[in-house]
Amino acid sequence: MNLLSAPTAAGVHTDHGATFPPKTLRTLWSLWAVFWLLMISVAVEEALRNPRTQWWEPVLWEGSSTLVLTVWMVLAVRVRGRHAPYLDRPLIWFGRYLRWFPWVAVTFITAIYAIRIGVYDALSLTYQHSGWRFIVVYESAKLAIFTGLWLGVLFGMDSYGQWQLQRHRLLQTQKALAEAQLAQLQGQLRPHFLFNALNTVSALMHTDVARADRLIAALGDLLRISLRCIEHDMTPLAEELRTLELYADIMRERFRDRVTLNWQVDQTLLDIPVPALLLQPLLENVFKHGVEPTVTPVRIMVSVRRESGSLEILVSNSGSRLAPEHRDGVGFRNCRERLSILYGNAASLQVHNEGDGVAARVSIPLTDTLP
Repeated sequence: MNLLSAPTAAGVHTDHGATFPPKTLRTLWSLWAVFWLLMISVAVEEALRNPRTQWWEPVLWEGSSTLVLTVWMVLAVRVRGRHAPYLDRPLIWFGRYLRWFPWVAVTFITAIYAIRIGVYDALSLTYQHSGWRFIVVYESAKLAIFTGLWLGVLFGMDSYGQWQLQRHRLLQTQKALAEAQLAQLQGQLRPHFLFNALNTVSALMHTDVARADRLIAALGDLLRISLRCIEHDMTPLAEELRTLELYADIMRERFRDRVTLNWQVDQTLLDIPVPALLLQPLLENVFKHGVEPTVTPVRIMVSVRRESGSLEILVSNSGSRLAPEHRDGVGFRNCRERLSILYGNAASLQVHNEGDGVAARVSIPLTDTLP
């Protein structure tokens, strides 16, 4: 027989893999206890109105029913793992329980009257009751109503528990998928990022060894930070800006006299977690499309501020226009996908021509990013 195992810290497990929260079972047994306390209280109140009935008699009558039906209820709860696969087909679920109703009715009637007669005999009293034919019909009808009521309660609670389980599994699956997508996106980013940095160092090796040496040292620091990002999807804003600064230093060595970089950062926001290596593609795009194709000086600004409950990060440059075919490039698409995975529609990346240049604006909800 497939029975439920004992409750554990994680829940109550069936051999079908279903997990029911302990809170559901506690609620069920609490309702059960309250129901029978009310039944006994009502019976005692009615007995007190009858001078020929002593107060303990209704306690015995209802108590014997409580005892026997509690045994059957425990069995019903313990074997529900067998019926869990049929929760989406209520008629089959109820049918698998109700097929045992004749046996339950016989044992119930036999047990409660045996208990009552035994107690009365022990007290040298006679238990007066109706004829057995009437008792079988009456008790069976009452038991049928009672069984339907409590099977309905059990079905509702198990259905709710199953829904919670499926919801938890869905959330876990979505989380695992999101983590896999983030890992894939970061995996795409790192080789591309490293290629651009090494290409800059290579360009200087033949013209200025000292500068190339400094760049290699900076690249080492940069790679050290990026390797830490492999283990964490999120990083403090201060760390992300440090990565951006190291990358900008490397690229400015290549375009020494053509680039000025301005930082406008709200220092109160530096501890806020942001997606690791999120901003580097934006700055890379500035150098690739805004600095490299031209010989005119380019002003780059990185701005970080709080605006309307969001963290607003702006990376902009002067002296170039964004071509339509570049607005959905690999770097921008990578950033948007990561923001979508982590924040849904609450975060965004907007890239557009602004003034005499191009601006990329990242918006991240502060309520989701604060530790």
